Amino acid sequence: MTREPDGLLELLPQWHQLRDAEAGEPLRALLAVIAEQVDLVRSGVEQGYEDWFIETCADWAVPYIGDLVGYRILAGYEEVLSTGLSPGGGAGGARESRRRLAARLAPRRDVADTVANRRRKGTLALLEELAASVAEWPARAVEFSRLLAADQPVRLFGADEDAANARRLGRGRLVDVRDGAGLDLVGGAFDGQAHSADVRRAASNRRQSGYTPAGVGLFVWRLGPYSVTRAPAYCIDRARNLYTFSILGNDSPLVAKPVPEPSPSHIATQDNVPAYLRRRQLADHLTDLYGPGRSLAIWRDGHHEPVPPADIVVADLSGWSYRAKRGQVLVDPVLGRMAFGSRTAPRRGVWVTYHYAFSDATGGGEYERDRSTESGAAVYRVGPRQDHERIMDAYQRWREDGGPSAVIEITHSGAYQEQLDFDLDPGERLELRAAEGTRPVIRLLDWYSNRPDALNIRANPGEGTPPTVVLDGLLVTGRGVNVTGPVGSVVIRHCTLVPGWSLEPHCGPHSPEEPSLVLDCTTACVQIERSILGTIEVAGDEVGTEPLDIHIADSVLDATGSGREALSAPECRHAHAVLHAHRTTVIGEVHVHAVDIAEDSIFTGRVHVARRGIGCVRFCYVPPGSRTPPRYHCQPDEVRAAVRERAERGQIDPDDVPELQAVEAARVRPVFTSVRYGTPAYGQLGAGCAPEITRGAEDGSELGAFHELFQPQREDSLRARIEEFSPVGADAGIIHVT
Repeated sequence: MTREPDGLLELLPQWHQLRDAEAGEPLRALLAVIAEQVDLVRSGVEQGYEDWFIETCADWAVPYIGDLVGYRILAGYEEVLSTGLSPGGGAGGARESRRRLAARLAPRRDVADTVANRRRKGTLALLEELAASVAEWPARAVEFSRLLAADQPVRLFGADEDAANARRLGRGRLVDVRDGAGLDLVGGAFDGQAHSADVRRAASNRRQSGYTPAGVGLFVWRLGPYSVTRAPAYCIDRARNLYTFSILGNDSPLVAKPVPEPSPSHIATQDNVPAYLRRRQLADHLTDLYGPGRSLAIWRDGHHEPVPPADIVVADLSGWSYRAKRGQVLVDPVLGRMAFGSRTAPRRGVWVTYHYAFSDATGGGEYERDRSTESGAAVYRVGPRQDHERIMDAYQRWREDGGPSAVIEITHSGAYQEQLDFDLDPGERLELRAAEGTRPVIRLLDWYSNRPDALNIRANPGEGTPPTVVLDGLLVTGRGVNVTGPVGSVVIRHCTLVPGWSLEPHCGPHSPEEPSLVLDCTTACVQIERSILGTIEVAGDEVGTEPLDIHIADSVLDATGSGREALSAPECRHAHAVLHAHRTTVIGEVHVHAVDIAEDSIFTGRVHVARRGIGCVRFCYVPPGSRTPPRYHCQPDEVRAAVRERAERGQIDPDDVPELQAVEAARVRPVFTSVRYGTPAYGQLGAGCAPEITRGAEDGSELGAFHELFQPQREDSLRARIEEFSPVGADAGIIHVT
């Protein structure tokens, strides 16, 4: 479309326009086509001016401007431009992913700051700034030479010598066992104790140390802080008044809300990074970390003001042995626990604000989400000081109004404990979503003794377009979601259907074998985007109906164990469904009718497909023994084929091939930091994971749900900048704290 399709026509005299209108406007149509080409020329001239500046130039011009200032573009940028940014570079989602990858390989801000950074080369503050601008990781740079134990004279004479002694009093001395605050930081980014020399290098790819005269370490935090605001706490023992910050009842370590650094030359402190809160740190800096707008706050009995800091006592509640005195509130930030005194126990509830650590904006959370409201949809808001306090009240109001489309928006990060049953007619559309900046929790409890208590979505038969249901930004615990009837589509995005229904204190699943999503005799097309959920169970007529389409993207499908069924029919039969998996981590086995496409994904359990003749599995990890469609660049197939090729070239003994193939297959098996939902590093690939997995995607990024973080590219970019701007002769390395 042109910006002014009738611009040229309006330049003609009025009588030409009148005669053209009488003839059916052929001149107007011709001038509209010419105007479109004029707009293309005009846009090209405007873009040519914008290409002079790194902030506004086109993506293809970034390396050229970088070359003018001597900026080194990482390998692969040109390939990304040619395949992903061209008009035929794939679908819209693929092109957008390629653009984000290009931004990781050549950040515009980093190119713009190249000249200024060269003037600050060798400073620790610059290394921290590079981590923030290039990799978007909070960081702290440490010069290890200042932490090495060193011999120094007992006594020097003269004014200059006294000054030298004064500057070295904190170096090379024995550890002060009375300094509890200093000992609490040993081994981390803020360690100030003297260390003996270690020959292991900071830039080592195997085991890092860096305590050498040339060592420089850049400690980075990959897990980001995510907030939970004024949400209800969970009471796990009403008799002793014991609570957890997490509403699921599990231990959840709290992290600090980072404070912006005051100046570019400032060296990061504990207040500037999303580090886990330590007990001593919270006790020593309680007024800086506790309160509204800070890292955590506690409200009780509906009071407007939080519990005063004078009543907060930091304690170790690992065994719940510490008892609170009258008026005290015990807080353990390491475990995310609270305890109240028996005489001052809360009567009407406890609400908390805190921050937890996670890899990405996936699952239910208060982070920003792209959303839009369908035109003509009626919006019903649920929450305190809204027209409706319960979800079903808003639903009943919609049924009374009789509109075809409705949005039920929850405006509060509270817990909603009610039985949810949605009956939809053909042509209707219902969206149940969280308002921006909230994370509501739907707790499905044992309401009835003689029937299931799931979140039920039912469609009534009839003529017309099948109904649509959208769940957005919710955390569902206690039960799962049950879909029945002729539903058109079910969209689950930015949601968490807790694997195993709910959690035990140490993040173990409460009901590991129970499904989170049941598709029972339905025709629904399921779309799951950036979500976390447990087992999907499909039951229905396998003879008279077509298989269901299940689309999963940028999500975690967790059966709570690799040996359990993540997607199947009852009794471990093949689900009558066709799977479409993109950038997904599947913890468990998959038994489906067919796999149309699976790419950049991880399957920890075996995959069994009934129809192998259709579909494709590409750039994935599929365990040995799986029965899948044709595979392309998958592991461990690639490493097994590499061993076989070495034997054909005579490099190894053919008799050793089976053993070496087994060793290679075990080496590339995915290693996770944690596979327990509720832990901070849930679903994150571990430090010992093979590069075939961490860089095994089509674009060189990691496989699985966090592919779009482009962590390998971010780390490569940061390493390249560290080599360029670290002090001369320094051995600089990146050390991952989280």
